[in-house]
Amino acid sequence: QVQLAESGGGLVQAGGSLRLSCVVSGIISTTHTAARAWYRQAPGKQRELVAALTGEYDTKYADSVKGRFTISRDNAENTVYLQMNLLEPEDTAVYYCAAGRRIYYSDNFLIADYWGQGTQVTVSS
Repeated sequence: QVQLAESGGGLVQAGGSLRLSCVVSGIISTTHTAARAWYRQAPGKQRELVAALTGEYDTKYADSVKGRFTISRDNAENTVYLQMNLLEPEDTAVYYCAAGRRIYYSDNFLIADYWGQGTQVTVSS
């Protein structure tokens, strides 16, 4: 059974940084975990894709985080990271790690097959 475990959330002041980590275990199908992503959901809002990748040269970022957030992965450790710099109060949300299949027929980047439980990020002004 595939499991995703996030860590690294917390409370930070505006302008600060956090790094989220997500360890993926129990992988059976590499196709269904080839793409890794971070989503977030703020109170009263829909869940949105923050960043996604399959490798170093295949990435996608939400416009609101471009230039501030960086997604990366360590395949040896089955871990995906989200480095978040210059955080803003608008970045406050529950952040979810996901793994899934890469798709090319839409802007969604992936179909998420597996989800983590989420980690809270709160940015104070």
